[in-house]
Amino acid sequence: MSGRFITLEGGEGAGKSSNLAWLAERLRDAGVPVTVTREPGGTDLAERIRQVLLDPGPEAMDDTTELLLVFAARAQHLAALIRPALARGEWVLCDRFMDATWAYQGAGRGLDRERIAVLERLVLQGLTPDRTLLFDVPVAEGLARAGKRSRPDRIEREQAAFFERVRQCYLERATGEPDRFRVVDAGVGLDQVRAQLENHLQEMLQWR
Repeated sequence: MSGRFITLEGGEGAGKSSNLAWLAERLRDAGVPVTVTREPGGTDLAERIRQVLLDPGPEAMDDTTELLLVFAARAQHLAALIRPALARGEWVLCDRFMDATWAYQGAGRGLDRERIAVLERLVLQGLTPDRTLLFDVPVAEGLARAGKRSRPDRIEREQAAFFERVRQCYLERATGEPDRFRVVDAGVGLDQVRAQLENHLQEMLQWR
């Protein structure tokens, strides 16, 4: 069985993380070997970089510093976890990946697209997810959900306009790559979200 790379994307409070374990369990029930991971993070070193990225410390982080840290964590993640798992024939389920960089650092921060593209080529070396599930929810609703968390991280503290740019970028990327993306209406109830995911899951299982 060949390995497959599936990414879950979406803005704050979209429900990616809460559905990641459910998707992994459904795949394992179908006999698929699964590795579950996240970005930034996924390995010991990448998780330490994540802590630096998201900690709302006293010193303001420069946007370029943020971008380079994201790619540093991703390079380690790919080398130590994602590529080896795919080589073993496992399906990798990843909470956020490259699309998040285009959405958050590209659209959200307004960083130069060519700089991001150069780093993408350097670090990914052509690797692209087989499927990306985009959990889409209106920004106000997503922020209301995320606001229930006890301690928002550095990026969660951004203003609504930032997340509107993030959402728009995600939707534009989904429109531009319809073969890879499947958009999940995450503004409905959990049962309805899971019904959508089940349909996408059955489609992916046809790859075997």
